[in-house]
Amino acid sequence: MDLDLATVDHLLTTTRSVRRRLDLSRDVEPEVIEECLRLAVQAPTGGNSQGWRWIVVTDSERRAALAEMYRRNAEPYFAASESAAQAADKVGSRILGSARHLAEHLHEVPVHVVPCCYGRGFADANIAAAGLYGSIYPAVWSFQLALRSRGLGSVLTTLHLAHEREAAELLGIPEGVVQVGLLPVAYFTGDDFRPGNRRPAEQVTYWNAWKQPRA
Repeated sequence: MDLDLATVDHLLTTTRSVRRRLDLSRDVEPEVIEECLRLAVQAPTGGNSQGWRWIVVTDSERRAALAEMYRRNAEPYFAASESAAQAADKVGSRILGSARHLAEHLHEVPVHVVPCCYGRGFADANIAAAGLYGSIYPAVWSFQLALRSRGLGSVLTTLHLAHEREAAELLGIPEGVVQVGLLPVAYFTGDDFRPGNRRPAEQVTYWNAWKQPRA
């Protein structure tokens, strides 16, 4: 089957981390989330283990509790990052401002999705950690792409994981299951997104050995 490469390339290059442009006033239909998750679980996973689990949080009290955990870890993180961002460039300051905006409004985002994976206790060695997270993050990214194609925005966050055990109690997550992030999900405002400002791939790609150019 021939793919429309222009559409595919546009999707891949314009799926952004959305923090400010989340529509906090519009409900998200459960059917849309389920449709995107059906696509997400087609992603590859180590040994075809399919150990992912997804907790979709729409209950306002649970969203508020998750947001409070997030903010508890966000404040010291922002304080440490602020001076570095200001010293670096305007882009860093803008991203930090966007992150602050999300932290302040996280409880208002209509859907929180917490991706989880079976495998706690196996994430100590690098090879085990790579296998664990490599078996869930491709599905997370597929989920985000599916959201984007339907007019929804998301961002993969990890700050609440400092209070993972507390979040597990809140959401009834059993022992042996690892939370790998939290995705605020909402329809995005505005028309579209542009490709991000990135270094050329040629500058960060090496051939056959570290820092070796293509022959």
